Amino acid sequence: MTPATPAKFKPYTRQTITHARQWEWLTPDLQEAVQVVSHVLPFRTNEYVLDQLIDWNNIPDDPIYRLVFPHRDMLAPRDYAQLRELVLGNANPEALAALVRKLRLQMNPHPAGQMTHNVPHLDGVPLRGLQHKYKETVLFFPSAGQTCHAYCTFCFRWPQFVGMDDLKFDARESTELAAYLKTQPQVTDVLITGGDPLVMNTRSLEAFIEPLLAPELAHIQNIRIGTKSVAYWPQRFVSDRDADDLLRLFERVVAAGKNMAIMGHYNHAVELRQEVAQQAVKRIVNTGATLRMQGPLIRHINEDPKSWAELWQTGVRLGAIPYYMFVERDTGPHDYFQLPLVRAHEIFQAAYQMVSGLARTVRGPSMSAFPGKVVIDGVVTIGGEKVFALQFLQARNPDWVRRPFYARFDPHATWLDDLKPAFGHDKFFFEEDGGSRSEQGHTPSDRKVIQLVPAGSRLSSNCGADTADTASAPSAA
Repeated sequence: MTPATPAKFKPYTRQTITHARQWEWLTPDLQEAVQVVSHVLPFRTNEYVLDQLIDWNNIPDDPIYRLVFPHRDMLAPRDYAQLRELVLGNANPEALAALVRKLRLQMNPHPAGQMTHNVPHLDGVPLRGLQHKYKETVLFFPSAGQTCHAYCTFCFRWPQFVGMDDLKFDARESTELAAYLKTQPQVTDVLITGGDPLVMNTRSLEAFIEPLLAPELAHIQNIRIGTKSVAYWPQRFVSDRDADDLLRLFERVVAAGKNMAIMGHYNHAVELRQEVAQQAVKRIVNTGATLRMQGPLIRHINEDPKSWAELWQTGVRLGAIPYYMFVERDTGPHDYFQLPLVRAHEIFQAAYQMVSGLARTVRGPSMSAFPGKVVIDGVVTIGGEKVFALQFLQARNPDWVRRPFYARFDPHATWLDDLKPAFGHDKFFFEEDGGSRSEQGHTPSDRKVIQLVPAGSRLSSNCGADTADTASAPSAA
């Protein structure tokens, strides 16, 4: 019996999607939306996603279709109409490019201070391929890993993929990373991210990882890789030409005494129902690496608690660790995907109640906001006032971590900036007086100023606990 030929990766973009057999199954309106909106938001999918993950009898409501295909409602009606006129009218390329850039810049391309506050310096020079927001964790963006096997329409790193080079993080070699880490003995974790580093071949990835195993970087305990390949192209771990080499690389990291952590991005249970996806999980964990499951809660895609429960339960059965449910970030087509925070908590709670303790390693719903990761612990009534109970799981200032604080209940709030302190306070404990702005400085004036204070400073307790909880939280990217 002749063994089956391994599947070959076949991507599709705006320029080539018309060659996919499924293109003819879309209505003209859906085809138009893909061609128009993909000038602003990145579009890339692949044959595996089209053939195995999308239910073409449920278009356009299939969750994976909404996850990878652009929709007209992702743009405001006026913006869509203006863009459509230029795209379909074969307008002047300069006019089209100008409108596209204008629309992109309106979408908060770098939320949470990624470019303004997270870029570290070495000898006074900014390291544009790194981010260092939390003291224990450095993010590294190898230039060869700044694409993905398929793009998610909600992705908060979408500027990496659309040619906005002035807003792009990428590093062409690892020498700056190693040099910077030698000056940062408090750093224990390096997250190699993108894009998706696993679009690189194993030899290229090895060139970035091997320097992290050097004796002078013994303080680096955990090497993480953020990847969606576990869902969009699990063959990367199973049947790709260098899949076995990749697993041997994981084994070498583990043998060096470090934790090799694969931060697997999953958005729906269907992504882990496929046999090849389950085989990928088993092969990863059999190397001694850990696979942690994380993903955002997104309207139109994964609002069903049963899907989350199935995803976590399947992952645990295969040896993976449920890690985070995130709140969709305030970037890109945020209005299309956002959910009220109260609804996010209800979905998380319902899913959490369906699983055993082994899957309750998951945390959420968590907002990766400018000051840190803020989790919604619940909705409670204290002293007659209905409030959100919140806390930092990770923060720019370590003293903020695990300090409970409270916000007035707002059924319409979708992000930290929408919340107001409870109990009559005019600021949260981590805020100082100042003007109103976002970290980009160009959003509505009712956005708060969130200024940083040095670690170890004693903060007054406005709408927060009087003393810091000493419980620690693992760092997360």
